[in-house]
Amino acid sequence: MRFFPNLPAMRLSMLAPIVGLSLAALQPAGAAEGVSVFSDPSKIAAIGGSITEIVYALGEEKRLVARDSTSNYPKAALALPDVGYMRALSPEGVLSVNPTGILALHGSGPREAVDVLKKTSIPFIEVPEHYSHEGILEKVRIVGKALGVDAKAEVLAKELDAKLTAAEKQTASIKERKRILFVLSIQGGKILAAGAETAADGMVKLAGGVNAVDGFSGYKQMSDEAIITARPDVILMMSNAGPPVSDDELFGNPSIASTPAGTARKLIRIDGGYLLGFGPRTADAIHDLAVSLYGAQVKG
Repeated sequence: MRFFPNLPAMRLSMLAPIVGLSLAALQPAGAAEGVSVFSDPSKIAAIGGSITEIVYALGEEKRLVARDSTSNYPKAALALPDVGYMRALSPEGVLSVNPTGILALHGSGPREAVDVLKKTSIPFIEVPEHYSHEGILEKVRIVGKALGVDAKAEVLAKELDAKLTAAEKQTASIKERKRILFVLSIQGGKILAAGAETAADGMVKLAGGVNAVDGFSGYKQMSDEAIITARPDVILMMSNAGPPVSDDELFGNPSIASTPAGTARKLIRIDGGYLLGFGPRTADAIHDLAVSLYGAQVKG
């Protein structure tokens, strides 16, 4: 999930002691890059909330020896050792659980830490992240293959395919689409919003909405004029993620107050991992967001 894509990467100098220790201790047999199936899937470190969810959905949770801090579902996963936030990993933390394999969502970082992990003798499999229906099925199949349970993965992929298709059809007949502004945070009175090629943009579209923002990719600060010009009908935010933003702070922002969403004080908050995870629960998240947007117009 790209909740905070612009977090600064750790400087290489900070990693130097860890790099020296990790490579010296763990690379005598050569790096294990480029694999797609773990030769020993008995002790897997899962990096990325959707990766952990998929492993549980496959019934293979017994293989997990660690998770990252975004992996907080299902509740049972919280009992696993936490190796840190997926975008601020340390090789030392990941390697401390002695995994036989590392299964990481694309975007895990910082780059220097991932480079170190990829150069160790422990197999490292990176799972692509595409914010789409097909992207979810791809993740399931890649995780299943990595664990050696391709058949189980195919069964799960077909089940999720049907659920996602049904969820997307629920808003197919709606003519007037809501314009949604996804607000990641407010920094110094400035709105940090989601543009194209983000999980938020993908979810808005799957739920039958329109991203009120265009012209840029990723998450960026928007000017007051750009917010007003975007004319959002609804503000969408994550709950349980990042610094809290109160309703009064949001709607007290002059640019937000000048939009249809601000005038109507229309705000939807949904748990970040559930809303933007693009994993086994996404069909349910699509339905819940669609109902929040359109109410009784949602079919099924």
